[in-house]
Amino acid sequence: MILELKDICKEYVQGKMTVPVLRDVCFSMEEGEYVAIMGPSGSGKTTLMNIIGCLDQATSGTFFLDGEDVSKCDDNRMSDIRLRKIGFVFQNFHLLPRQSALENVELPLTYAGVPKKERRERAVEALSRVGLEDRVDFKPTQLSGGQKQRVAIARALVNRPRILLADEPTGALDTKSGQQVMELFQDLNREGVSVLMITHDRDIASWASRMVEIRDGILKRGGES
Repeated sequence: MILELKDICKEYVQGKMTVPVLRDVCFSMEEGEYVAIMGPSGSGKTTLMNIIGCLDQATSGTFFLDGEDVSKCDDNRMSDIRLRKIGFVFQNFHLLPRQSALENVELPLTYAGVPKKERRERAVEALSRVGLEDRVDFKPTQLSGGQKQRVAIARALVNRPRILLADEPTGALDTKSGQQVMELFQDLNREGVSVLMITHDRDIASWASRMVEIRDGILKRGGES
């Protein structure tokens, strides 16, 4: 099992009020699975992804990622887990505009202290994996939306993470580019990559092997694999 959440709750304090965002969420995912968590705006899906992505901690409950109890980790350890075990793909790409596609993909390896020669080889390999071996020297302004997202996916894969987290990965793309990106996720999953996708779109969620719905901070039954 690649990840397991047990009775996860998340609350925010606003003045004198405590606002619950996630309520007793239980969810698990096997290695190599492709799962979509679907819910409308305000359902708690992004908060849940932030917890799974080690960007935030739950108020209560336990969370195991790759066998490690993340709920007991300090900020430094969570940062290390993000770098080495999780690949992120965001709706708006989050690419550095003045850096080439290759340099953007190399970035996580730079943070991880990987030597320059190996960084370059692995970044080229990752870009080839997403079909952009002929765009390594292009800046983001020279790329289409779909190509930018492919660069972002290559960056997410370059550290060989245990799980790929995608937050509304087609939200900024036209229909054709969105379909191409979803086909890429499907291909990567067939190669053995574990994919967890957050979306509000049922058509996008239907690409996954398993779909789980969240509403008002409550994950519907079927969250556990």
